[in-house]
Amino acid sequence: MTDVLVVGAGPTGLTLACDLARRGVAVRIVDRVPEFPHGSRGKGLSQRSLEVFDDLGVVDRLLAFGGTHLPHRKYRGAEVVAEIDPEADRVATPDIPYPTGLMIPQWRVERTLRERLADLGVAVELGAELRAISQDADGVTATVGETRIRARYLVGCDGGRSTVRKAIGLRLHGETPDVQLMAVGDVEVEGLGRDAWHQWLTGDGGIMLCPLPGTDAFQVQASHELGPDGIPLEPTLETFQRTFDRIAGIPGVRLHNLTWRSSYRVNVRMVDRLRVDRVFLAGDAAHVHPIAGGLGMNSGIQDAYNLGWKLGLVLAGKAKPGLLDTYDEERLPTASWLLNITSELLDAVLAAIKESGGGMDAVASQELTQLQLGYRWSRLSRNAASRPNGPQAGDRAPDAPFSGTPKRLFDLFRGPHFTLLGLGERSTAALNDLKTDIVKPYLIGPGGLIDDAGHAAHAYGQDAQILVRPDGYVGLIADAGDTSAVADYLRSL
Repeated sequence: MTDVLVVGAGPTGLTLACDLARRGVAVRIVDRVPEFPHGSRGKGLSQRSLEVFDDLGVVDRLLAFGGTHLPHRKYRGAEVVAEIDPEADRVATPDIPYPTGLMIPQWRVERTLRERLADLGVAVELGAELRAISQDADGVTATVGETRIRARYLVGCDGGRSTVRKAIGLRLHGETPDVQLMAVGDVEVEGLGRDAWHQWLTGDGGIMLCPLPGTDAFQVQASHELGPDGIPLEPTLETFQRTFDRIAGIPGVRLHNLTWRSSYRVNVRMVDRLRVDRVFLAGDAAHVHPIAGGLGMNSGIQDAYNLGWKLGLVLAGKAKPGLLDTYDEERLPTASWLLNITSELLDAVLAAIKESGGGMDAVASQELTQLQLGYRWSRLSRNAASRPNGPQAGDRAPDAPFSGTPKRLFDLFRGPHFTLLGLGERSTAALNDLKTDIVKPYLIGPGGLIDDAGHAAHAYGQDAQILVRPDGYVGLIADAGDTSAVADYLRSL
């Protein structure tokens, strides 16, 4: 019996598999496709996703392939009417080391995660289609192809048409807005530079061409061309060129070498629960939404990151199975927020297009960094001491560098453990009394890590204990002298 069977090897499934494998969990990951996808699909990682990949040890590889600060260049025909870098004013700070999102095609993210997974001794099993699921008190039996796989838990990361979701009797609730069907593909382009995301948006439709870093390709997103009968035509090189000529009308710009294509219709839907007994859903299998803001791939990554440490602790016998209930508790409200914010962004974009032919500025929002998302409402978020400033329990744990050492807080957080920060000398006794192998304690102050520049104090305040969860959120805030608060918190898990 394996510990966890992950169904679906996109960014969500691969993030989960990496997180589980580094915890020593026996994990298998299967996908029905016969070969790995090569299309761009999602093309951006949020600031919070970069922090997740810092923890998983792959962020440097991704930064080497991706790009930042790509201007949005808007046209009316051949005339440039506006150009803006939505993240121009965002620079690294001590608490936020990744201030901008990263433009990078999804296939590159997946390849990097597969390489990391291979380092951990796990390979994706291709051509492995899930056919059926049955559960009992001890585990899950999955029929994959002609093989039966027995696992203690199963996680469906298999996209919007999820076989896992259907097998456990859940469905996506919501609506399909009356928005035009869109076509997307990867093409090469003659006659346009790779220095901007080129955008033509009018009341009659739109087309956008975004250069994909590390490749010769652009991702094209366009209104679907219609046939004489009003039925959308298949997206082909010819139809993409026809859309460009109709909307942009710039002679000499030619599209060629279409290597991937797809169509999509906007849906705003989510499940009403993320778990049925020993089977969980994550990513698009659980929630689908407008692409405005580019949160789809990123939200699946956050789902996986939330679930991974909880499964790891339960499987290791270091937490009660009830800990898994907090996955629903924390991620369902986040999914609901996701549907709301992306729907609002889509409405803003469509309204701006009708009014002025602009609109893409509407997707440049601080909320899209995902750094503000947290879990203050969760039973895992406990403020055992009141503090006038600094993060609250449930908030993202900020980064901070230290004096005289290359270490920063994210270096301390990296790994499958909890991290206990003792701010000030009064916390020394509590750190010394700590007796558990799932928490790494660090004193910040005399005798410990030196915060001469005051960055840690600015981020967290002083004279307190801060317990940071394995997924980088504050779990507990306690008085510096409280020698039982952390043990009580861990015992409750």
